[in-house]
Amino acid sequence: MSNELEAFIEYITVIKALSAKSIEAYRSDLVSIEYHMKVPIIKLDNNSLLTYLSRYENKRTLNRKLSAINAFFDFCYKEEFLDLKQKFQFAKIPKNLPKYLSYETIEHGLSLIDTRTWIGKRDYALILFLYASGMRISECLDMRLENIEGEWLHILHAKGEKERIVPIAKVALDAMNSYLNARPFSNDVIWCNYQKKKLSRISAFKITQKYLAVSPHVLRHSYATSLIRGGADLRVVQELLGHASLLTTQIYTHIQRQDLKDTVEACHPMANT
Repeated sequence: MSNELEAFIEYITVIKALSAKSIEAYRSDLVSIEYHMKVPIIKLDNNSLLTYLSRYENKRTLNRKLSAINAFFDFCYKEEFLDLKQKFQFAKIPKNLPKYLSYETIEHGLSLIDTRTWIGKRDYALILFLYASGMRISECLDMRLENIEGEWLHILHAKGEKERIVPIAKVALDAMNSYLNARPFSNDVIWCNYQKKKLSRISAFKITQKYLAVSPHVLRHSYATSLIRGGADLRVVQELLGHASLLTTQIYTHIQRQDLKDTVEACHPMANT
């Protein structure tokens, strides 16, 4: 390891106080470059570095390497190890549109559940509740009876330590109450396993995977998609989802654009000429 790289590792360890995992990631990425190139990174020109980086076809992996290199060069410039500041542009990664399910697909999945048992009633209610609320799975599993006020849900300890209140459809509340009435024990935690303990994220994943072949988070996307397609304002959806920034919610605008395109293609006389 070069002297400059050792100084950088000491800097992010002592001064920046990064986590052990982050420090190891920086160390691994940068040491591997010096190992393969047989030259200190600070002495490599841009072409040599780009040639080395071209081996990484996965753009996310490439960007992680570039992030480490840029942080190292920024440190070297500030410490006057370099006369000129160097910075590499990150590779562009296409945005993956969120996967979502139609209401009909969710209904079909619900129809497969045997609700004659309390476990079946729980699975049915959980899926319905996730779709009716747009909650993150961690938020849902932390639910307690005291968080429900009429047809409103008070979500506590959400991402970023924020709080929000969302309305819940009566059909979801009825399903939840049916499950709670059938449950052979009492517990302030709503979603429990057969051992009377809070349902785990893995168990929740298995439930949605079993009946819908998706993760619980897809139901959150499905909730947002249904609202947007129904004409909901983007800022209202932002509030309901608990997004800190509207930019996060704007990923759903592809739905609006696609709906507009489909409408034009179906209705405008010049659409198919």
